[in-house]
Amino acid sequence: MRRIIALIVTLFFFSKEIISQTINENRKKIEAVRVATPPKIDGNLNDSAWENIPIANNFVMMRPDNGKPEPSTHKTEVKLVYDDDAVYISAMMYAPEPQKIPAEFANRDNFANTDFFMAMINPIDDGQNPVMFIVTAAGVQLDAKVSNGRNEDFNWSAVWDSAHKILDNGWTVELKIPYRALRFANEKIQSWGMNFHREIRNLNARYTWNFIDNTQGSWTQYDGLVENFENIKPPTRLSFYPYASAITKTFDGNTEFNWSAGMDVKYGLTENFTLDATLVPDFSQVGFDDVVLNLGPFEQQFTEQRQFFTEGTELFTKGRLFYSRRIGAAPIRSPQVDNENETLVKSDDKVQMLNAIKISGRTKNGLGIGFFNAITDKTEATIQNNSTQEIRKETTNPFSNYNIMVLDQQFNQNSAITLINTNVTRVGDFRDANATGLLWHVEDKKSTYNIDGSFKMTNISDDPTEPNTGYAFDTSIGKHAGNWRWEIGYQFENKDYNPNDMGILFSNNEQGVYGFVGYQLLKPKGIFNNYSITWFNNINFLHYSGTYTGTNSSLSFFANTRTRFSFGGNLNYRTESKDFFEPRQGSTSGIFFNRPERLNVNHWGSSDYRKKMAVDYNFYFTFNRQIISDVDQMSYGFAIRPRYRFNNQFSLIYGLDYSKSENQFGFVNSDDTHIYFGQRDWTSYNNSLTGKYTFSPLSSLSLSFRHNWSKVPYSQFYELNQQNGMLENTLYNGEHDMNFNSWNLDLNYVWQFAPGSQLIAFYRNSIFSSNENATQSFFTNLENLFNEPNQHTFSLRLVYFIDYNDLKNVF
Repeated sequence: MRRIIALIVTLFFFSKEIISQTINENRKKIEAVRVATPPKIDGNLNDSAWENIPIANNFVMMRPDNGKPEPSTHKTEVKLVYDDDAVYISAMMYAPEPQKIPAEFANRDNFANTDFFMAMINPIDDGQNPVMFIVTAAGVQLDAKVSNGRNEDFNWSAVWDSAHKILDNGWTVELKIPYRALRFANEKIQSWGMNFHREIRNLNARYTWNFIDNTQGSWTQYDGLVENFENIKPPTRLSFYPYASAITKTFDGNTEFNWSAGMDVKYGLTENFTLDATLVPDFSQVGFDDVVLNLGPFEQQFTEQRQFFTEGTELFTKGRLFYSRRIGAAPIRSPQVDNENETLVKSDDKVQMLNAIKISGRTKNGLGIGFFNAITDKTEATIQNNSTQEIRKETTNPFSNYNIMVLDQQFNQNSAITLINTNVTRVGDFRDANATGLLWHVEDKKSTYNIDGSFKMTNISDDPTEPNTGYAFDTSIGKHAGNWRWEIGYQFENKDYNPNDMGILFSNNEQGVYGFVGYQLLKPKGIFNNYSITWFNNINFLHYSGTYTGTNSSLSFFANTRTRFSFGGNLNYRTESKDFFEPRQGSTSGIFFNRPERLNVNHWGSSDYRKKMAVDYNFYFTFNRQIISDVDQMSYGFAIRPRYRFNNQFSLIYGLDYSKSENQFGFVNSDDTHIYFGQRDWTSYNNSLTGKYTFSPLSSLSLSFRHNWSKVPYSQFYELNQQNGMLENTLYNGEHDMNFNSWNLDLNYVWQFAPGSQLIAFYRNSIFSSNENATQSFFTNLENLFNEPNQHTFSLRLVYFIDYNDLKNVF
């Protein structure tokens, strides 16, 4: 172990000395041309700036038939010029029947049923970290950052200009990419990695200027080269996003009104590093969480929807040490109330974030550096003495600081060594936490074989004199190129490893050997565009005692046909296993629940989204061997999501999910000497509806609705035998039936009235209900739900984009 860590540390500090290799040996090249008068961005390619300019042409198919030349009917010609302010790109995309080009509207950064053109730009030409600028045939803009050659971040947004035209012989697009949207060196002459993509939906094909070989490496390693940009200088990258918002909430007859104002700031500290700051943040318009009834031993994980935490965080999310929902979550402590003598008057259920900053970037030698810091306010509970009427305050979450530091050295266009540290410091006698991770992903020159892994350490201190230190290790070796792919690895987390103050981990004190082997079709064959079949296997043990806990095995299949029908399925098997977490006694207690053998089969399918009507579906069936005589355990369910596109502006998607578990056994209660389980039926319904009406690429109305209902009646109770993990009859008879409802309806109007500036009107109707009436019908439950208090939320938010360079020119 020490030798491995020493080797990785050595690679981290000396990897920039390794000569960069590339699998893109025959890259195409064109000359960058400076113009005195830039083209007008209107979709017309008749500007003098486009005359006598080198053409990027002869596109090659990326998928499905990798390497096939573009057809003569769908030629693509791209030109590029530049001046002191921006790069300008034009594309002429020929098509024999332009009136049939799919051109569905969508919100910004959302794909739809439409053709599109993409410019992928990598000024440092490192084969791993380009940015993408996309314009659809409906004129919708999308942009994204790519990190490590595989992770696309569409939450990243830049301010740039584009226009398109549908012509008699195809369609055109023009882009203006200001230098403020890019990070590049301050050098007199430089060349940038670039590739251009064209999606042709009717042909179900993607073509690229520089050929992308799908048998090896990452698609970002196959950029062409645009040479000889001369005398361009990075501008002052300083922009402001001041905002003002007003919000009103009505619940159970009471109405509250609030307003706020603040600002986000982006500042280019150097040509490669950017500071992002949010001052007095406002997250009142984030989407709702998909809350479900949770009877398991682990918390439910929610998707991050706050833009500051989703944009440009690729460095900070490495190693699963940063779960951003920890910041601004519930207080770390519950108020201590003497129920006989005191009454809880008020207690804050959310922690307020005061501000946050992040600094990130990458040097020309491939060293990524990230710094993140957030500060949250103190929360208190108000408690009243019933006799004296005195009020006391109790701190449930102190003033806290969240911090991350990251060093990420990339090399050879396919490998990286990362060092990351996270720290949570809380004022007073609350716990502090620190986590450090060393991560590695190293590939050979041809990007065929890789070694991937991490070593992590956590330190938690309620008492500074008695720190609690834990460790985790994971490493694997595999082949991820070509038709046949495989991986084998080993991982463990010891009993004290706990990154959950700032990260997320459901269980520790585990170790296991894991691996897979699979085959994938890389070129169309028969009715298939592609397919893959993979076998996975995990053998699991406790780390502390070495106790064998069980084996999981899975056979999966995925396919996509030439007619764009996608389908697949899994056959999953689990041996009889020891569950040390369901009894809620801690994995080192030696107490476990003996789970029976389990067999699961599932299937899913998705029809052609190019058609007006399309359907996604899935179903599953699971059977468990008996653990109580004459009791068969099984679960089954299905989901169906039809979608209909009325026209290019209006579409709806309905979803129905149903699942039922019969005779499921799970923890219900415990005392000092007994652990009780219950036998239950668990039925869940999830109805959802999403829709959008897009007035233009800059104005849209969207709907999101979800109703989740779960009912769990208990039929019998058992006591867990703490020696063998089996269930035995008991006289215990508690009341644990559950009837759970979560209802949310969001209506959102967005108008981009100027580049980077938005007016957003938002309405939400939400209802939450949890009781013990678990035997009622669906419609009776719905009727009772509507009798519960509704919360109505309406907010209006105005965000205005100000660029320092424009402001400077005005004055």
